[in-house]
Amino acid sequence: MPSTEAVTSYLSNFSYCEDNQLTIDMIETVPPATVIEEKTVDGIMIPFFINEYWTSRQRQATSIHEISYRACFKPQLPRFFIELLTEPEATIYDPFAGRGTTIIEAALLERKVISNDVNPLSRILSEPRLNPPSPLEIDKRLSEIPNVSKNRADLDLSMFYHPETEKELLSLQTYLNKKKNQASEDDLDRWIRMVATNRLSGHSKGFFSVYTMPPNQAVSAKRQQIINQKRNQKPDYRNVKDIIRRKSDQLLRNLTAQQVRSLKKAATTAIFLEEDARETKMIADQSIDLTVTSPPFLNIVQYSDDNWLRCWFNQVDSSQVAKKITMATTLKDWSDTMCGVFKELNRVTKPGGWIAFEVGEVKGGKVNLEEAIVPLGLECGFECLGVIINRQSFTKTSNIWGVKNNQAGTNSNRIVLFNKPQPDQPG
Repeated sequence: MPSTEAVTSYLSNFSYCEDNQLTIDMIETVPPATVIEEKTVDGIMIPFFINEYWTSRQRQATSIHEISYRACFKPQLPRFFIELLTEPEATIYDPFAGRGTTIIEAALLERKVISNDVNPLSRILSEPRLNPPSPLEIDKRLSEIPNVSKNRADLDLSMFYHPETEKELLSLQTYLNKKKNQASEDDLDRWIRMVATNRLSGHSKGFFSVYTMPPNQAVSAKRQQIINQKRNQKPDYRNVKDIIRRKSDQLLRNLTAQQVRSLKKAATTAIFLEEDARETKMIADQSIDLTVTSPPFLNIVQYSDDNWLRCWFNQVDSSQVAKKITMATTLKDWSDTMCGVFKELNRVTKPGGWIAFEVGEVKGGKVNLEEAIVPLGLECGFECLGVIINRQSFTKTSNIWGVKNNQAGTNSNRIVLFNKPQPDQPG
């Protein structure tokens, strides 16, 4: 792992390279573009490194990441820190894994991975992508799944699905749940479950549902009825298996043979947990080289409400998930929870190891969560190298949510970078 001095110099002198191959050894040959501002946080002067460290243009992300999930960062973010701060075979951890962006990117880069998220949907959406099947395998398995359901769902889904689509979806649900209950669900089944979960509702013909927005969450049944009335639409027939085939092709379209091998290699040692991030006893002491994560931001995103349809399909009790997920309504409550997280991160992080903690901005930029995170990390024995603010052009998704600048939510990435000092270094 690089020294804190080398990393600070790299961030300070970074300038965008078209192929993004700038290394620590090259910083003196490229004019710097970083703006460095210093700010007092809890009485301590902290540097803010402001630059375009990664963009949506450079090093386009691998197609395997294209899973809809609300409040997720781009793959370029974890890649930047994984490549800068670790070597192959290092262990990368995400205590709030979400759709698995950090875990998948780390696996592609030949690192070992540990994933944790109290929401079972996280594992459903991420673990199968460490074992990507071939299109022929997917097609064969889909052809073996019978369309047998003649019943309607146990809740009214008529505002989302055509009756025949609903029957096909219920047949698939029955098959997958039977395999899971019999402990016979294999990698192919899990892949199909993952893709189906991702296609339950959205804004195009690539989803099972009639038009709805946004594609990374499910609106309520009542809200969908309003959407249908305003658009003068009713659910048309969508072939469930064909949509799964097409989405699988999209996910696999630019994976190289080497990347598939890297993913499957990571799968052999991968650990997936569904624990409170403050109590991850299955992770050994001082075993993590780098943590890259983004925690729940106060009460900005209603994870359980947003995922009610995905929970239904996978027989996940959304009310129990809601009780576990940190949805703090005040900064103090949120900080108290994060304090416990940092204590646990101190236990599992190797001396010399790193934490890249993405916090974004909330409440229209009025609350900058790094001001709460920096003192928590310091109190728990970490050294703060600074706050990295990545300048990037706002995205199509940001426009959908009404973000018209580069200073709101996860569109303006704000990452607090911590290092755990070596035993012989002052803390």
